[in-house]
Amino acid sequence: MKKTWQCAAVAALIVCSPVMAAKQKVCVFDILGTSGDGFNAAKDYAIEMQKYGGDLELKAYIDEHVAVEDFRTGQCDAVMATALRTRAFNSLTAAIDSVGASTVVHNGKLDMAASYEVVRKVIQTFSSPKAAPLMVQGAYEVGGIVPLGAAYAFVNDRQISNLEAASGKRVAAFDHDKAQAQLIQRVGARPVVADVTNFGTMFNNGNVDVIMAPAIAYKPLELQKGLGTKGAVHRFPMTILTYQMIFKRDRFPEGYGQKSREVWLSRYESVIELTRRADATIPAKYWMDPSGADAERYITLMRDGRIDMAEKGFYDKKGLKIIKRVRCDVNPSAPDCSQPTETWQ
Repeated sequence: MKKTWQCAAVAALIVCSPVMAAKQKVCVFDILGTSGDGFNAAKDYAIEMQKYGGDLELKAYIDEHVAVEDFRTGQCDAVMATALRTRAFNSLTAAIDSVGASTVVHNGKLDMAASYEVVRKVIQTFSSPKAAPLMVQGAYEVGGIVPLGAAYAFVNDRQISNLEAASGKRVAAFDHDKAQAQLIQRVGARPVVADVTNFGTMFNNGNVDVIMAPAIAYKPLELQKGLGTKGAVHRFPMTILTYQMIFKRDRFPEGYGQKSREVWLSRYESVIELTRRADATIPAKYWMDPSGADAERYITLMRDGRIDMAEKGFYDKKGLKIIKRVRCDVNPSAPDCSQPTETWQ
């Protein structure tokens, strides 16, 4: 624990005694609480950051809304949560979670390796010293970004085989992500208000027909109940979700943010391995792959949706511009790389 010094004048002498500085409290969202991979990663991170002035006290939350609100109201000095929630503190880095922002289709086939390479390079870009000013918005700073995995469409009926078949179907939409509901409506589906604490139960109970979730949610939320004998998981990422750390700058030493971002970046490969293992927990019988024509069409639809959401102020234009540059570096043959889209001034 860090020490400061408290001094008092005693007669003609100055007497100093050490006073232990307060720990920095971190709200950590993990759907499995203290037993989850997210909280375990936070524990390892806390140990490593001691040499950079971090004296972190971790508190696990299974309700993401509560974790972020405790951070917002000053009960925590930092928070670890999904970008869907941390967007309020840095909209630029949250742009990586925008629909289809990192999804790569090459010659009509989904390329997951290239999609994750986009995510890696974007995180690398955001973690570089040159990008440090962009990591600060007001009193807050981004302390690190790691991937949570692809968000797949879980459907309770394989007949919901493409976007057209989703027309009229009930789709869970997180209440705090206004863009999500609008994107669902764009394909003719019906958004149903949900949050991270109940969307899995809603799917399992048949209250919604479709949810978007990463594979890491499959086992904890027992999504096989909602899939039943007729359901499927579409192997096409609507987005690749990220987990971001945000901290209050006045509660941490100068330069802490840069070191923190570099530490999280160094853990990228180990985190990606966790997402691969999570994908493997979903039985092969559930996976459904899009046709080449559908894959190409989805890319265009998602791009149009991103642009619309950015124009409406839901997505950060500068963030999308940076991500497009990276995406086109990874997959330069993509049609939109020769088009003046997502290149706002």
